[in-house]
Amino acid sequence: MSLKIRLARAGTKKRPVYHIVVADSRAPRDGRYIERLGYFNPLMEKDNADRLKLDLEKVKTWMGKGALPTDRVSRFLDAAGVLKRETRSNPEKSKPKKKAQERAAAATAAAEKAAAAPAA
Repeated sequence: MSLKIRLARAGTKKRPVYHIVVADSRAPRDGRYIERLGYFNPLMEKDNADRLKLDLEKVKTWMGKGALPTDRVSRFLDAAGVLKRETRSNPEKSKPKKKAQERAAAATAAAEKAAAAPAA
């Protein structure tokens, strides 16, 4: 059984609140879970103490049993100092795509042509 520490959505329409739970990875997102470890309210200000509440002892216990946190939960655990999360870097993603490269090349060619014309 693969365990995940993940978010389960609660709250009303357009007013989300997330429970941080330990669940079987095959269980539905908002469905059956084993234990609730805390909550996260994204609508509160970032400096508000009630935005995120975690029981770190339970989190450590479940991680010792083999539960893996999802990316978002691992961000919370990294901020709390429980888990060290390596930063992700994908330099290929930020590069311009084919059409943007063609437009940039055309713009530089036009600029070079315009700069050469007054000099002649």
